[in-house]
Amino acid sequence: MNQHIHGQVVILGAGPAGLAAARSACEAGASVILIEREHRLGGILKQCIHDGFGLFRFAQRLTGPEYANRERTALQQVIHNVSTGNATANSLGKTGEIPGLSTGYPQHGLTILTKTFLTSVVQQDRRTYLLTCVNQEGMLTITAQALILATGCRERTDRQIFIHGDRPAGIFTAGLAQYMVNIQGVLPGSKAVILGSGDIGLIMARRLHLEGVQVLGVYEIQNEPSGLARNLRQCLEDFAIPLHLNTTVTRVHGADRVQGLTLVRVDDQQKPIPGTQFEVECDTLILSVGLIPENEVARSLGVPLDRVTRGPIVDQSYHTLVNGIFACGNALHVSDLADYVSESGDIAGREAARWAMSESLPERNLVPLEGSREFLYVVPQRVNTNLDVKPILHFRVRRSVDQKSRITLSAEVSANPGAIKDSPLAAAIRKKPFSSAPVEQPRHSSSSLSPVPIAQKTCPVLRPAEMERMQVSQTVPSHAQVLHLTCKEVP
Repeated sequence: MNQHIHGQVVILGAGPAGLAAARSACEAGASVILIEREHRLGGILKQCIHDGFGLFRFAQRLTGPEYANRERTALQQVIHNVSTGNATANSLGKTGEIPGLSTGYPQHGLTILTKTFLTSVVQQDRRTYLLTCVNQEGMLTITAQALILATGCRERTDRQIFIHGDRPAGIFTAGLAQYMVNIQGVLPGSKAVILGSGDIGLIMARRLHLEGVQVLGVYEIQNEPSGLARNLRQCLEDFAIPLHLNTTVTRVHGADRVQGLTLVRVDDQQKPIPGTQFEVECDTLILSVGLIPENEVARSLGVPLDRVTRGPIVDQSYHTLVNGIFACGNALHVSDLADYVSESGDIAGREAARWAMSESLPERNLVPLEGSREFLYVVPQRVNTNLDVKPILHFRVRRSVDQKSRITLSAEVSANPGAIKDSPLAAAIRKKPFSSAPVEQPRHSSSSLSPVPIAQKTCPVLRPAEMERMQVSQTVPSHAQVLHLTCKEVP
């Protein structure tokens, strides 16, 4: 049976980012459709039984399921407040974790579609997106003015890091091993090696050890671990699990089942050092070799992606460079904390609702935000000076900085602000019919610009493994041409 529904905001994914986006969009008064392919809301948090979640958002140490339940409860509370007249938004309809299409859809409300899969999405016109989905009820089409991508991320596999050998049983990504142990109640093996020191790998080293698996060690190709310092202490040091840096797996041995591994030491360029090969006997290899934002939908819609984060390029409202499409959470860039994932969902949901409910297409004036060579990446990559949203910056450094450092955000301001509106590039973009591209500031010569400091933050140390957050409390000048993020060591 084919059905059609309409919502002002459609959210793909009901993990922590999607739940937060749904709540804030409902609070803003938009009609919302939340689409989730699994039968329960919460995303990856449902299998993360360790604590450490919620320290930033709730000031408590919560497990993953507890954190997800807090987000679900917050969403239900907003719906209750609005439906009973205790909020300013319009009344909402029925909600729940339902398998398929909810009955009825009011003009303003929330519909949750679980066990629902997106098959295609296209832009109908400059204000409308058409989605085609399928679930147990059949096929349905959905139209919306704004689309939020909260699709999370996926794990790299052994094929993506070019490990030689056959494909025997016993090779698992850390997330899959976590699902097997915590949800299915089965062990992946009896003698395990962890490749990669990402947070999931560290947590699984401890989890497997507690379940009686012999964890031979964690091997990391980099010269420093890639997980949080607290996980190194709590997961490895507290249980005497060895960590081997500058070491990687080059071959898997075994036909039907993993029987052993060949490992090798590497130099600073990650090239194998001749004569350092050694073998380890094991029956299980757990991979914790990185996460990749899930952005197939973004690519299909022509959303420009950042070559470093592999997520969409966005402004401070998490609006991508395609009008009406927003991205948040790990689909944007891989975050250390679920709290930051939810925070991005809060902002994306609120701003998507504002965009969808606007009577006319709001004009966006985007200024590039660039990091100095010390930074691996900075998010957001643009700032919309027409928007009254103060940026929250997230960034990582390329290499560790052991000294105290001062992070400074400054704006290069044009001495002739009127030249911006008269720019031929800006005029051409505005006149182009049905353009989904926002106006990006033309660059002036450096001689006509003067730097203006906007925000600063002092960090005792900086580590590539730990993402930093920086709240900007000052408004970005409307005639700014480019924003710079710089890092200088403090004596």
